[in-house]
Amino acid sequence: MAEKVTGMSDRTASEHELETVREEAYTAARQLLCEAKLAEGDILVVGCSTSEVEGERIGKYSSPELGQAVWDGISRAAEEDGICLAAQCCEHLNRALIVERKTARVYGLEEVCVVPQPKAGGSFATAAWNSFREPTAVEHIRAHAGMDIGDTLIGMHLKDVAVPVRIAQKVIGEARVVCARTRPKLIGGERAVYVSPGSGKRNGV
Repeated sequence: MAEKVTGMSDRTASEHELETVREEAYTAARQLLCEAKLAEGDILVVGCSTSEVEGERIGKYSSPELGQAVWDGISRAAEEDGICLAAQCCEHLNRALIVERKTARVYGLEEVCVVPQPKAGGSFATAAWNSFREPTAVEHIRAHAGMDIGDTLIGMHLKDVAVPVRIAQKVIGEARVVCARTRPKLIGGERAVYVSPGSGKRNGV
């Protein structure tokens, strides 16, 4: 009998469970994208603990199959709107991010040399690496919106100013989902007049 790898789940999810997770991930991403109103080419950063999706403590029971299922659902929603995805790695890789090399070039992101693994980067980031056409890792990003699945702390990778987004899909598996969008800073004080992003119309705040 093969020895269990420390911190890896020894439970095999059924196809029904995997499909449920895929659909929950897709629904959550679709709802966030509808609320955040991202433009084509904007970046969505996602952090995911598959341990939490399984109902376990973060970092303790990583599951590659669940990581792939979550990735499949979210990436399907992102592709529909032309959104660039950034998959956050776990703290063992200092929460580095996996992106398409094209995204890194467009946004001028400095690449670093590392390949995520289920216990050094996380199962979700590993799924992203294996699914991207030309994956690369970067240390920093300023994403336009974010999704945190299982308390993975994605705030360090969001643009200023982060705004909570409430969606109907509250969980993926057993992991709670927290979402955010970002907006430009409002500057100038009480006499300032602002422009609604993307509209060109003046908007007093």
